[in-house]
Amino acid sequence: MNIVFYYILAVLAGALSGALVTYLFGKFPDAWLQEYGVTPEDPDYRPSKRMRPFPEGIIAGSFCIVCYCVAIFFCKPYYIDEFKPMHLAVIFLVVPVLFLVMIADKLNRIIPNQFTVYIGACGLLSILADVFEGSVWFSPGAAWWLPVLNKVIASVVGGGVIWLIGFLSITFLGREGMGMGDRNLLFATGLLTGCYGLIVLIYVSIFSAVIFAVPLLIRKSKRVAAEKKRIAEAEDPRKEKLIIQREKAKIHFADDPDYMAFGPFIALGCTVLLIMEPFFFEKMFMSMSLFGVAF
Repeated sequence: MNIVFYYILAVLAGALSGALVTYLFGKFPDAWLQEYGVTPEDPDYRPSKRMRPFPEGIIAGSFCIVCYCVAIFFCKPYYIDEFKPMHLAVIFLVVPVLFLVMIADKLNRIIPNQFTVYIGACGLLSILADVFEGSVWFSPGAAWWLPVLNKVIASVVGGGVIWLIGFLSITFLGREGMGMGDRNLLFATGLLTGCYGLIVLIYVSIFSAVIFAVPLLIRKSKRVAAEKKRIAEAEDPRKEKLIIQREKAKIHFADDPDYMAFGPFIALGCTVLLIMEPFFFEKMFMSMSLFGVAF
């Protein structure tokens, strides 16, 4: 079949997925998009932000279109030419929800448990796909339980590391290091990536987070400098400092300009791995084989 036909399908499916998630995001219960346990009666309650057709809806559609087209480019020999419908279904079903994770954490600083459960269910589907259709990471003669064990270990290790970071942060620093939503998300995405793919997920997550953190730090340094100048030029510097502190206290945690959620980068890393998995396998196979890693 002509490759152009597949790309046309990818564009149509991506546009439809973007429109659908934009619509659904406006219909989700408000409780899904609030900090765990927060109710409208709480003093710091803030109605959850919703996706708009522009710009979030356009971004959602563009994101899905790009992901589906990239998936065709890198996965066609493995999933289309040999036709592995379960693997294709995993990509098609999970990409829009990974975007929802990004936008929910960006707008409301929360990763709804419902999204994580859905991603985990897609992870179970990917395990079945590896068992019945084969995994790019394992030879056809490999025992059926090896791909299963690979993904279960990745899930436990990924979620466990985040839990450990949070535990150590609370124990020794007295503050939350990584949120429960990040832990649950990495637990679910581990079922999709497996141990080998988890390496790619973590690398992409950290690398992309660093890129976004640089302008955030620059913006923060400029804001701090402006606050110091404002205090120094005030008739009563102490009073001005208190005013600035009160202004900051009124800012809802979800609108904190200095906060950068890590959940979107985990979702991005998982997306990159899924739509380019055969490519990463080909690049990692030779180097990892030199160290005796079995596939």
